[in-house]
Amino acid sequence: MKKEMARSPRMHIDDLHFEHEQWKRELNFFKEEYKFFTNRLEEIASRYTKAEVMKELEHFQNQLYIQNNAIDQLLHDIKANEHELATYAESHPVAVDRVLFEDHEPLREQVSINRDIVTQFKSEYQRFLAKWM
Repeated sequence: MKKEMARSPRMHIDDLHFEHEQWKRELNFFKEEYKFFTNRLEEIASRYTKAEVMKELEHFQNQLYIQNNAIDQLLHDIKANEHELATYAESHPVAVDRVLFEDHEPLREQVSINRDIVTQFKSEYQRFLAKWM
């Protein structure tokens, strides 16, 4: 009996593009939120000088820096994936809407993980604000 290999799901270019656009909007929204969060941290820094507050504040500043970089990397990866699709479409303009492309599951997983990290960060950040504002 011949063993069948699992094939990754395949999707239409329009569906992949739609998902890319959705992710870009979501990630850019997070980046805008992070600007607001950074401003709030600066307000707290101007009010308090206690080591305990500064330690927590530095933790959140570091997290914002790391997460902004992660978002930038995701946006870069999405752009690269979109570029590959666009290059294919330019090279094969006839019936490109009928071609099935490999699903971008690893990218989807990265965006999902990022979403979970953002949710967790916001929860911790809100507790911090409630404590010191």
